[in-house]
Amino acid sequence: MTEQPVFGRRLRQLRTERGLTLAALAGEGMSAGYLSRLESGARQPTERAVAHLAEQLGISPAELTETTAASLARSLTLATGLGQDEAGETLSEALKASGGEDPLLRWQALWQVSEWRRRRQEHAEQRACLDELVALGTEAGLPELRARALAELSRCMRSTGEIADAVATATHAYELAKSERLPARVEIAALLALVSGLGEAGRLPEAAHYTDELLAVTQGGAPSLRAQALWAAATTRSRQGDPDAAAELMDQACQGFDGRDDLTMWMRVRINSARADLLTDPPRTERAQRRVEEVQAALPFAGAPATEQELLAVRARIAVIKGRPDEARAALDQLVGFDDRLTYQDRIRLDVLRNRVLLLEGEQAPALAGLRELAEQAQQSGNMALTAEIWRFVAEALAE
Repeated sequence: MTEQPVFGRRLRQLRTERGLTLAALAGEGMSAGYLSRLESGARQPTERAVAHLAEQLGISPAELTETTAASLARSLTLATGLGQDEAGETLSEALKASGGEDPLLRWQALWQVSEWRRRRQEHAEQRACLDELVALGTEAGLPELRARALAELSRCMRSTGEIADAVATATHAYELAKSERLPARVEIAALLALVSGLGEAGRLPEAAHYTDELLAVTQGGAPSLRAQALWAAATTRSRQGDPDAAAELMDQACQGFDGRDDLTMWMRVRINSARADLLTDPPRTERAQRRVEEVQAALPFAGAPATEQELLAVRARIAVIKGRPDEARAALDQLVGFDDRLTYQDRIRLDVLRNRVLLLEGEQAPALAGLRELAEQAQQSGNMALTAEIWRFVAEALAE
């Protein structure tokens, strides 16, 4: 016989999944009132009640009385042998049935589901996972879990355009990592989130300070983390007005990371290297094109939808720079319908590209109006770096 209130929570979850009312599940062999008390945990189930309810639900008594912790542990074990999507779905369903009896077990499952949601660009669902992860880290009294969740939460906030909140959350993660002397990997995650947030908020001196610390901490460390640190440093240098230094930093990131541990990150680093090459004066379009071709060749092996979308956007940028509006519009047309799944910054940048195509086609008035509107949106969100980038395009268009 299982303990309450675990049994009641599982019983209610199974009933609602099947769309059954209390009366329908109780049937002729049990009163709805007694069933309600079982679900609330007010009554302990008898063997006879368990057998009746299992029959009504179409499962075995053992499945009904199995504790949610055991079910979640089993799902975590099974997920290790599944693909990313199947594992994410399995754990997501297991979490729905779990009542959270074991916070650490639930934390492990939620972390994996959060990563799955991020890869699928389901930002709202990922945010819900991360909010609970922060709470569970606090409940468990483990600063490392809380700091890791806060750093990832900051990243999610930036994806949805919540720049001020992202900076505050990353600051909290960083301070926690320092005060509790957490492992270097946790401090690095917090620094990556903090540097990115400060840069997008336009707080460049602070971003540069933490960038130097990030580069020092990752020196000689894991290639993937070093590549991400160089990426963050390149973004900071670009925002400081040194695109050539940014492009060289991204080239270092590409050369030092062969992708054996994380092919998806390998592709994203090269995509961003291509972006950096396109920001130099003059743009290094040939080197950017080589990076695009490298990523294109790797797509069949680990290409996620987000990576394909980023690659299409870079192709469109190259076409715009080369003055080929038809080619740029063809790439952008393939991205129609994906806007709601992109990060806030990428959605804005896509709209900037669309307006730049209009400029190439001679539609100056609507293009400039569109760019001004996008600059105002970016400013309202607190993303000063993106605002400055858009106004630069406006100035260039007016000068031409």
